[in-house]
Amino acid sequence: MPFSSKLLLIILDGVPWRNWRRLFGNLEGWVQSGEARVWKMRSVLPSTSACCYASIHTGVPPQVHGILSNEVRFRVSQPDIFSEVTKAGGKTGAVTHSYWSEFFRSHPFDLVEDMEYDEPAGPITHGRFHTMTGYGHDNQMTPSDVDLFATLTMLCRRHGIDYGILHTCTLDSMGHRFGHDNTPMDHACAVADGMLAAFLPKWRAAGYEVMVTADHGQTDRGHHGGREDLQQDFALYYFGEGQGPADDTLLDQLQLAPTILTRLGVPVPETMTARPFLT
Repeated sequence: MPFSSKLLLIILDGVPWRNWRRLFGNLEGWVQSGEARVWKMRSVLPSTSACCYASIHTGVPPQVHGILSNEVRFRVSQPDIFSEVTKAGGKTGAVTHSYWSEFFRSHPFDLVEDMEYDEPAGPITHGRFHTMTGYGHDNQMTPSDVDLFATLTMLCRRHGIDYGILHTCTLDSMGHRFGHDNTPMDHACAVADGMLAAFLPKWRAAGYEVMVTADHGQTDRGHHGGREDLQQDFALYYFGEGQGPADDTLLDQLQLAPTILTRLGVPVPETMTARPFLT
């Protein structure tokens, strides 16, 4: 089937709303110039990473898909963005933490066989993953974001993916170490924003709509998982031709999956009951 658009979803893990709006000058500049729009989005509960990843792609809450903590991982049963795009004849790409492969392709993750794969039958047509094995307070074990941005760009150029997702834990890891109100965190956000700046125009020129967002927020003490604006609320920046709601609308994370499928022109499965926020 011909897709109505191509789209890239960029997830910078663990950045609260406040830090998006005050520290990401590149993204804010595109909003100011009229090239992008931004809304506040609220995560599911628990606002824990794995729970949010599964909800972002399935459009159902953790209490339905069953991923209730980072330690509870399996191949989810609900339809997701990858499965529906490939079912419609499209090509998908993922440059993400290995949890995404476990949730939407196969569990457990095999360090040798699953780190990189190209499978025309999908659901993840082209996968490039990292694990952060050994992660802790004193060693983030995160790859450079610029390497991840370049890898996603490579998948777009070499394989012509219709939908791609990039997920990086750099800022989440920095937040757990330093919190979100200090000099190291200010600088880390600015560095990520600058790295992203080099790639956004390339993706747009290649015909992709782009969403830049987070999975959850984080507190000044470096925590998330519970119910609190700092833990749950983050920004969603949108570059594309779709029409969205008023700027002060609070979006629900469960709206993300059906919105992406709608932009691509892919049928939305019945399990995704939240209303798309773009038309």
